[in-house]
Amino acid sequence: MPNALIHETSPYLLQHANNPVAWQPWGEAAFAQARAGNQLVFLSIGYSTCHWCHVMEHESFENPDIARVMNEHFINLKVDREERPDLDATYMAFVQASTGQGGWPLSVWLTPDGKAVFGGTYFPPIDSHGRPGFPRVCHELARLWRDDRARLETSALEMSEHLKRRADCSPPPSDLAGPQVCGAFLDFCQRRFDGEWGGFGGAPKFPRPTVLRTLMQLMERFGPDSEAGASAWSMAERTLRAMALGGMHDHLGGGFHRYSVDRYWHVPHYEKMLYDQAQLAMAYLDGWQISHDPAFCQVAEGIFAYLLETLRDADGAFHAAEDADSLPTPAAIRKQEGAFWTWGITEIFSLLDARDATIFSAAHGVKATGNARPDSDPHGALNGLNTLFRALPDSYLAGMFACPEAEIRDSLHAAAKILLEARSRRPLPHRDDKIVTAWNGLAIGALARGARVLNREDLAAAATAAASFIRRELWDGESLFRSFRVRRGAVPAFPADYVLLISGLLELHAVAPADDWLGWAQTLQQRLDAGCWDAARSGYVMRPTLGDNTLSVIREDYDGAEPSPNHLAAENLLKLASLLDDREFLTRAESLLRAGTEILESQPFAAPLLLAALDLHQRGVMKFQTPAAIAPAVLGKLQSTYFPRAVHTAGEGDSVILCEGFTCRIFSG
Repeated sequence: MPNALIHETSPYLLQHANNPVAWQPWGEAAFAQARAGNQLVFLSIGYSTCHWCHVMEHESFENPDIARVMNEHFINLKVDREERPDLDATYMAFVQASTGQGGWPLSVWLTPDGKAVFGGTYFPPIDSHGRPGFPRVCHELARLWRDDRARLETSALEMSEHLKRRADCSPPPSDLAGPQVCGAFLDFCQRRFDGEWGGFGGAPKFPRPTVLRTLMQLMERFGPDSEAGASAWSMAERTLRAMALGGMHDHLGGGFHRYSVDRYWHVPHYEKMLYDQAQLAMAYLDGWQISHDPAFCQVAEGIFAYLLETLRDADGAFHAAEDADSLPTPAAIRKQEGAFWTWGITEIFSLLDARDATIFSAAHGVKATGNARPDSDPHGALNGLNTLFRALPDSYLAGMFACPEAEIRDSLHAAAKILLEARSRRPLPHRDDKIVTAWNGLAIGALARGARVLNREDLAAAATAAASFIRRELWDGESLFRSFRVRRGAVPAFPADYVLLISGLLELHAVAPADDWLGWAQTLQQRLDAGCWDAARSGYVMRPTLGDNTLSVIREDYDGAEPSPNHLAAENLLKLASLLDDREFLTRAESLLRAGTEILESQPFAAPLLLAALDLHQRGVMKFQTPAAIAPAVLGKLQSTYFPRAVHTAGEGDSVILCEGFTCRIFSG
């Protein structure tokens, strides 16, 4: 019998709608029930493509005996973190403060007024590997709530007040950070840089496109021939190349998996997220404009192909993610991580003729026993399976097989086409077909920039279609909303939704200036300022509530998997100030930059996008005014030259005008 989640639209909540647990969605009604029954609330937060969320569901939430314990003692709530990042951030802060770590699934027990008493992430069904079993935790918390409630309530109140005090620490009044923070950022990157494999730090390795893009912007700031500029480009280039060659990159279907479990970019966590694709496409376009290496262009083209062919919704917007797990065969019962993406050598040789199979296997590091290093696959889940990566270049293969490089390229291209078609017949991984406004904003920006840089009208059309969907379905003329699936979700947009969409619209304005995307961007910025600006914190905040009570106030200031809305907003505001000649936007951007001085001076690696915005402020925006018809040579120069500080708008006449500060001139290339 389905539980109350059956009426939701979130793919994550619907995954749990047939659990024996009496799940409910977040809402005042559930907490009223908890108050009436004097019960704790168990809150489980995750998302539909989360591997360990699947594991905990199978082990505990599908188990009737464990479900009986949960239903007896708690009111059980499920939240999709992608629909409610405010609740996720609120209770993640508690778990990180109390345990020193965080992640998903996020498991938190709450008082009936929403204060956290205990939490963690994944709990196994029985005690194992130093983790208490989930049923034991449930029984113990139920006992404490029955026998020692006052202590639990006091502890919850104290932690709640502590977290509120920490959140209320407003940025101290400050001047804008000086140029020395650029050097400090480079120094930190150099200390953490993996000179052999690229990237920063050890395993696991995340792509961090904001870091790479800021390094490339600093290369342009200092000049490619300077020591600082050469170092910045070296780190960015090495990482871009290593990621493109590695197994985190899907060499058949394009796009990138979430992160690498090892330092070699080889074995990935196989889920694919929309926000990663968009940001990495931007980074590889930057790399191509700087180096003119076609390999970077090809990677970006592959990402765009993946977006258009796999993640695009029939109505034009883009789905959120693809799962890491899938059935290894149609007859299988349990999904396995990476099953859709990995290959046995026998299957490759059954699909290709012997020579092409041998060339392909050599090129992609395929082995009969599987190609995962033991430290990348400690539990042996990938025994006999191969994650494709580029182990050998075409030039080496040409010598190895005594043939021209062109023959190698043709063989690999033909083989990839055959294997991709064969892969499409496998059981598909779950698709989270939810449309998230913020992530679509990133995709719109990447596609629009790809259209301009690569001269591709189809990318401009795709960006326009996605933006039109968001404006039609997720904007009511007054307010923006967070997500859509089947119907518009009821949750209003968060700062990230506004900011990332505005950023995308500024890129779209560059290729479709007649469609008034700039006017909508201006309206969205004004709505964001009116609804989310917190003067005391000098930034945009989220304020999750329960009934009439504000649970927390959250000012996001970390450029992680997604850019911080406060950092990207600073960049947006500087660009809007230039495009609209509006000093109010400049003043607000400076407020954000001043508020960020402390983090730039103490933790620059946490705020690369804020550093990029500071550089934009220090050196100024370059505004290109481009008429509809210009000389091909000038257009080619605009497309192929790296201008990280540029905005583009419509111009008149037959010349491109470049304005910087109070000076304008004809741009001739």
